Amino acid sequence: MSNTQENQQEAPATPVLTAKQAKRANASSIGMFIATAVTLGLVLFVVLLNPTHTAETYTRDVDVATIASQAEDTAGYLPVAAELPDGWTANYARWTGTASDGVAFWEVGYLTPERQFIQVTQTNSANPTWLSQRLEGAEPSGQRVIDGVTWELLDSTSGDAFLTTEQDGYTLILNGTADLAQFDVLGGAVLNALDG
Repeated sequence: MSNTQENQQEAPATPVLTAKQAKRANASSIGMFIATAVTLGLVLFVVLLNPTHTAETYTRDVDVATIASQAEDTAGYLPVAAELPDGWTANYARWTGTASDGVAFWEVGYLTPERQFIQVTQTNSANPTWLSQRLEGAEPSGQRVIDGVTWELLDSTSGDAFLTTEQDGYTLILNGTADLAQFDVLGGAVLNALDG
């Protein structure tokens, strides 16, 4: 066998496509490109319809005094609604009825002007188990006096600080991430609301 015949036998055959076959071969890749472009267009459209998410998007300033007065009949007492300086806002205020632990309580979540969080919890039926659960295993680390009232200061592994006291038959708990100066502001306002 000659060299030319060997090369012809070893060379792979190149398929020749007709125009229709070439069009069909490219159709799947063109269709995939179109489908991807349409999907990305729809996703972009939905994203542009949604508002931007900033801290202000999630800021709510609920009317704590109104919610407290609505909860008064159920609670059997008027829950505290602290009057705070400008810049403070309330995220939520709610009455939690008696659960399996037998303790019903009032709680309000506040944001300081620096956007730090402090929660107020009030009940007139605390028991050691409930108190322990609410304090989340925080350890006593001292005392703090706010407007002449001594509060127990506790620190937790989560980074939250806790202040708790007994006042006029109520157990009061403040907890959150704010600095202690802001706890003093809120604690004083809570005590004033309790007296008022």
